[in-house]
Amino acid sequence: MASWQAHLLSTVLRVQVKRRLRRQTNISEVRAALDAVKHRVPNGVMAQDRRLGGIDGEWLVAAEGAAGGTLFYLHGGGYFACSTRTHRPITAGFAIRGLRVFAPNYRLAPEHPFPAAIDDAVAAYLGLLDSGIPPGQVTIAGDSAGGGLALATLLTLRDAGHPLPAAVLLFSPWTDLAGTGPSLVTNDKRDAMFDGDKIALAAAPYLADTDPRHPLASPLYAALHGLPPLLIHVGSDEVLLDDSTRLAERAGAVGASVTLRRWPVVPHVWQLFKFLPETRQSMGEGARFLLAASGRPERLAA
Repeated sequence: MASWQAHLLSTVLRVQVKRRLRRQTNISEVRAALDAVKHRVPNGVMAQDRRLGGIDGEWLVAAEGAAGGTLFYLHGGGYFACSTRTHRPITAGFAIRGLRVFAPNYRLAPEHPFPAAIDDAVAAYLGLLDSGIPPGQVTIAGDSAGGGLALATLLTLRDAGHPLPAAVLLFSPWTDLAGTGPSLVTNDKRDAMFDGDKIALAAAPYLADTDPRHPLASPLYAALHGLPPLLIHVGSDEVLLDDSTRLAERAGAVGASVTLRRWPVVPHVWQLFKFLPETRQSMGEGARFLLAASGRPERLAA
């Protein structure tokens, strides 16, 4: 059962944000509005700017010292907006729960269309390994476009023969930039933030001239064999619901270990809203999954 806070938040977003996005056609204005939301590093977490593999990013680690495995986190934002600072509620939340987190500021569209984000994510991940961290102690996660980017990064690494991380955590991943999921229609009224018929249009700045079914732009259409264990959290009311359900079905069909959890009422990437009980639950489950996969179960109680 969804919390009253989730019901209230979804109603507020539907009235104040969804209507505004529906009228908005200027990508620069949307980016400015999203980028304006920058979060301070919370008490108990230390942040440090760092370049890995030539890509700028941010380390977040619990100030208390010893941490569990290392999480490579890719922020969402439609491939054209947001940054490490906009997603600190998630990255710092994982740091508090015992993970060392590195989040890169990959290049954004439309100035840097596909595959720039993938190139940067791969370079930063390999830089992480070059720093001496064993791949078995590394996990990868991402939300929305960052979830799709996490998958594209894994596919690129796999095909190049590089070591893969120990596990994958995806929050409401955007895996189908062609916009073909039935939930784009069935959840159009229920979704608190997005109109289903705008999803394919939102992909245009990133895709440029790329086929939206390119397997690295839309990992739903990729060969998904050989992936690490996946945990996927998605809202049942999201227009992007089927980006998760179809991904889970296709990955499971080729032997991947996949756990999909659907959450009622919550909006897209609700993990950004720290006051929701569902956020604490989702973040806690995600952290336990990542810590266990990276071989650091002693941190599970954090």
